[in-house]
Amino acid sequence: MIAIPSGVRIWIATGHTDMRKGMQGLALLVQEQLKRDPHAGDLFVFRGRGGSLVKILWHDGLGMSLYAKRLDRGRFVWPVGKGGAVALTAAQLGYMLEGIDWRNPQHTWRPASAG
Repeated sequence: MIAIPSGVRIWIATGHTDMRKGMQGLALLVQEQLKRDPHAGDLFVFRGRGGSLVKILWHDGLGMSLYAKRLDRGRFVWPVGKGGAVALTAAQLGYMLEGIDWRNPQHTWRPASAG
């Protein structure tokens, strides 16, 4: 898991992205399509057409990093739309990377009584 510093904004690029793109290609997408600065320290998350692969682009102030995760089973839950970005919290990103529906996570157990 990525240790996300406090104050870092996380953006999901809606739609699907060509996963053949590397750091420079994804940074160009952030700049031209999302109209954001890829070097500002925000995390940008992209998903491929198949839905089982995501790439995360992050500039930490020293250099650009590119993280990738592929699910063995299932697909990442993704917002519908084209050409925009949806903001996430660090907790929602953690859910998403675990393959859990980040929009409405379900508690698996809740205590019946306090004592």
